[in-house]
Amino acid sequence: MKRSWKSIENATQMTKRIRWSPQADNDLDQILDYLNKKWSNSVAVRFLNRIDEMTELILNDPKLFPVIEDLLKIRRCVLTKHNSLYYIVDEDGISILRVFDTRQDPNKLRFAD
Repeated sequence: MKRSWKSIENATQMTKRIRWSPQADNDLDQILDYLNKKWSNSVAVRFLNRIDEMTELILNDPKLFPVIEDLLKIRRCVLTKHNSLYYIVDEDGISILRVFDTRQDPNKLRFAD
């Protein structure tokens, strides 16, 4: 499933770009595969719509969600009760680091590519 929203631009004061790390892209592909196989395409589409909504909120107010890791300034956005999106804000825009299924072992949550 091709995602065209990977580089959303905000037309307000400053144009920010959302960049997806290879790990976040892989995470998302795995979640979408799971949703399509175990549930349905419509559930996967609703999940993508939720990501669109949350990334739009992040673009409008990048510091909306709490910092969960002080040193790297990683923020966590809860997408669903089972999935969270982790990102950082820098001068170039917003980097999505992970889309993590919270039912996994939390020790698997690493932020290096």
